[in-house]
Amino acid sequence: MENTQNSPNTQSISAQAAIKPKYSLNTIYFYLTEGCNLNCRHCWIMPESITGDGKRPVLSPELFASILEQAKPLGLASVKLTGGEPFLHPRIEELIDAVKMRDLRLVIETNGVLCSEALAKKIKECKNPFVSVSFDGADAQTHEWVRGVKGSFEKAKEGMRNLVKAGLRPQIIMTIMRRNLYQIEAVVRMAESLGAGSVKFNIVQPTARGEKMHQANETLTIEELINLGSWIETDLCARTYLRLHHSHPPAFRPLGRIFGDKAFGSGLCGVLGIIGVLANGKYALCGIGETVPELVFGDCRSDRLEDIWNTNAVLNNLRLGMPEKFEGICADCIMKKRCLGHCVAQNYYTSRNLWAGYWYCQEAEKKGLFPTSRKRISNKVT
Repeated sequence: MENTQNSPNTQSISAQAAIKPKYSLNTIYFYLTEGCNLNCRHCWIMPESITGDGKRPVLSPELFASILEQAKPLGLASVKLTGGEPFLHPRIEELIDAVKMRDLRLVIETNGVLCSEALAKKIKECKNPFVSVSFDGADAQTHEWVRGVKGSFEKAKEGMRNLVKAGLRPQIIMTIMRRNLYQIEAVVRMAESLGAGSVKFNIVQPTARGEKMHQANETLTIEELINLGSWIETDLCARTYLRLHHSHPPAFRPLGRIFGDKAFGSGLCGVLGIIGVLANGKYALCGIGETVPELVFGDCRSDRLEDIWNTNAVLNNLRLGMPEKFEGICADCIMKKRCLGHCVAQNYYTSRNLWAGYWYCQEAEKKGLFPTSRKRISNKVT
């Protein structure tokens, strides 16, 4: 990777060489396939849609197992399988067995369409498994408008039932946009009826297909997003036994939802403890490597994972700079040590700057809507 002033690789080699490895590789995100059986209009990776018997490159089980073996001494505790659609992988059961054999936690993100009873049972056998299934509406018309394939709604519901029957409590993920805004509570009720354990509401990111949605005004304004987050976390949460999570930044969340008994997860960004593996065998920051070549770090066929993890310039740049080097509103946010820029990959995609402020927070600050209680007090003399 070329080391230029505008590249994410901005630290000198000598500075990086002086760093002693101190970050565990907690999780690997495996983007198992370059294709998907759906054609979601908001997808931030933009995989090619597969129809009929169409095939695309996939990560082989042999390479998958080799990466796990290399990662164990670095601290690996969990594996996330995603895509594209992970269940499109022709040898998915072998991959799940490899995770189980190494006593690693298994996390899967799926559209649910291909989740058979046999797959659900195999997932359940793994250590503390967690599965999320995407539903973008409470009816077929809305869900399939987002997902782009007729029949996908009922098939996803069948996949959910298979997971629940196997003894899992899957999470439902709903990506909120103008078209499905008024089905949020209906999706929660559907989640209750299907046996879900939680519901996560995602914001359409201005990346790849999502960027086109933002340009077409198919997404919500920043004012609407902030109001929606408040309603979900103070009103809707009180009217369901399910755990709800709205994926807006911590600066906009009530403290009780971050630290108290109503907290959903740790709220911490995992960027310093993860690495992505693309379907072509490339190591990357995450799936953003599909669209941003600068955030691809090497190839598992030729590069040792330990070398990538401990010496890669981008990773060490992040370790050296977080959170002090953040710019814009992120520099002044008192939550920056917890949030860590919310999504560095998104920030870089938008600005080609690792330290740029998160677009949501920047928009809120521009409109005078960023919470003043979450800003540090300036020491400047006026």
